[in-house]
Amino acid sequence: MTATTPLELTDPTNTAILAVSEDELEGFQRDPFGEIARRSGVPLDTVLERIRALLEAGTIRRVRQTLLSTNLADGALVAWQVPQERLNEAFDYMFRQDPFSGHVVIRTTDSVNPGSKYKLWTTLKAPQGYDINKHCRFLMSQVGAESYRLMPAKALFVLGVGHTRRRGMEPGSRADELADAMYPQIVELDEQEWRVLTALKRELAPDEIVADVWARRAEEAGVDLDAFCRVAESLHERQLLGRFSTFLEHVKATGSGERVTRYNALFHWAVPDDRVIEAGREVGRHHILTHAYWREGGAEFKNVNVMGVAHGTDKDVVLAHKAAIDEHLAERGIPVSYTNVFWGGRSEIKPSEISPLAYAEWCERVGIDPGSMRA
Repeated sequence: MTATTPLELTDPTNTAILAVSEDELEGFQRDPFGEIARRSGVPLDTVLERIRALLEAGTIRRVRQTLLSTNLADGALVAWQVPQERLNEAFDYMFRQDPFSGHVVIRTTDSVNPGSKYKLWTTLKAPQGYDINKHCRFLMSQVGAESYRLMPAKALFVLGVGHTRRRGMEPGSRADELADAMYPQIVELDEQEWRVLTALKRELAPDEIVADVWARRAEEAGVDLDAFCRVAESLHERQLLGRFSTFLEHVKATGSGERVTRYNALFHWAVPDDRVIEAGREVGRHHILTHAYWREGGAEFKNVNVMGVAHGTDKDVVLAHKAAIDEHLAERGIPVSYTNVFWGGRSEIKPSEISPLAYAEWCERVGIDPGSMRA
């Protein structure tokens, strides 16, 4: 990075790059930065320079190959009821000391309603062979949680961030076609596949933002580059890879002092059981959503079963997007018995560890017999 490298998100070159690099590169790309250059119309050398500079400045918080980890490990969204006086302590523990917790968010509602006592929300993965409820009970003992609600994804309708291309989006903007419903299904890997996956998924350091990005990772995995790419492509074919992505810092101010978003909203809808897939596919059509799932909230959350996440810089605009989705569901004749919005406050994000070997090593570090945590 030079002193003159533009870091502002409004810089036209940065905007062109990020509109592609945030969430447009699906699956595995043998030459991801070359593909970003081709789609954005920005020369490769400039793409490398800008992404490296934005990463060093903290505007981009990570660059990595994402996984469809719902097909690699038992996972769930977890809502935790924690005493108010221990809430920040619990947040810190989940973020800093539990490698299997990913997104960690303190959420609130605009009024007291079902589920509002659950203020700490995390995503959690239990690697293959291990019991996610046992892991939750261990975490409860560490942070003083009073209860938790485990909400695994039964189906996924939207998964992709793309804050840059969502700026200025009009409420109600949606695709012409229904969103696809993807159903999690655990896939077992052999030893070489785990080695490639482990090397593939780790975020890139600034000095790894280079044209031959996978050469060093192939060496780490103990295979030649062509074999590394073939294994990665096979992982994609089995629906185990998400996207190659640059993730913007969307909670804190960026290195240039900008904020990508200010409001992070988790939308809840309760629809009839026999229409949950239809409702999820209709909700998933809406471009504003970065995530949409079928998750069962249970009685604690008034039996909500469709959830979506949206971000924005203006709370009223985020609510207008929510109102447009509500109106669309009504137009489709899908009854909604209950709906709510949980607003994100303090938030940290890291990838959840999914390696069974890493889980066993973690058990040893914290003084747990790995066998006692088996499913």
